[in-house]
Amino acid sequence: MPFKILHLGNTVTKPGSYVRHDVTFTSEGTPCAAWLYRPDGVENPPVVVMAHGFAAFRELRLDAYAARFAQAGYAALVFDYRHWGASGGQPRRILDIGRQHADWRAAIAYARRLENVDTTRVVGWGSSFGGGHVLDLAAHNHDLAAAIVQVPHVSGPASGFAQSPKLVSRLIVAAIRDQVGAWLGRPPHRVKSIGRPGDVAMMTSPGAYDLVERMAGDQLEKLLAENDVAARIALRVPFYSPGRQATKITAPTLVQLATKDDVTPYAKAQKIVARIPHGEVRSYDCTHFEPYLDPHFEGIVSDQIDFLDRHVGSNR
Repeated sequence: MPFKILHLGNTVTKPGSYVRHDVTFTSEGTPCAAWLYRPDGVENPPVVVMAHGFAAFRELRLDAYAARFAQAGYAALVFDYRHWGASGGQPRRILDIGRQHADWRAAIAYARRLENVDTTRVVGWGSSFGGGHVLDLAAHNHDLAAAIVQVPHVSGPASGFAQSPKLVSRLIVAAIRDQVGAWLGRPPHRVKSIGRPGDVAMMTSPGAYDLVERMAGDQLEKLLAENDVAARIALRVPFYSPGRQATKITAPTLVQLATKDDVTPYAKAQKIVARIPHGEVRSYDCTHFEPYLDPHFEGIVSDQIDFLDRHVGSNR
């Protein structure tokens, strides 16, 4: 069965069973760019609202997940945070946790205004730092039908101090410089978001940079151009622990952990997410960025679809 991917009025036909539209919603007056996937021939499907992790944009493999959800009979809304990707917001590549929480609330509100979807079956889906945001959202928004969090950020101290003391100290110096500059109205002082061991970057796990390059695919040039973040976030990550809200989450929640994860350290994450009352925790023998890529992607997304079928149910 053919499907159409719609991009601003242009139609491309490929094999499949969904349509994708470019849409926009506003968060605190700023436009957020999103893709809306609609499964073909499904009336009032549930909708999965999705956003990426730390300093990432939706082209880094979120389309692969959303396409699989749509093929399984679920609508999906995939958005970029303000200051990132195709969304508005100046200056660029400022990671503000409070603003990203507001973007999530705006995205959920937009999803609930959509026509021809079941707005009583809205699911939050987040990966890495975005997974932490979904845990926080689910702890406060008990109208979510379900939540899926993949390698989620749960503990600020565990993630913030997972790197070498030398690198942590250099990031703190850069963060103070950036924060003071912001107070004085100066442009952001930036550090790399993802780097190789020895770089001054927020994430420097061995092999991580190469995996993110693979995730980028034909978006590699964009990744290289936007691989930085205002350094002030290094002052805030250690104090952001959405896992503390785990016991307040009422929705069925699928948590997928990577046993070799040193961005969100596995042992700490496993202990924290076990507190989610209706949580299902699955572990995979991989590192933090490998769930997005073969050979791990297929098993992980299949487990997500199985979870959705059991707890939300498509209309297909």
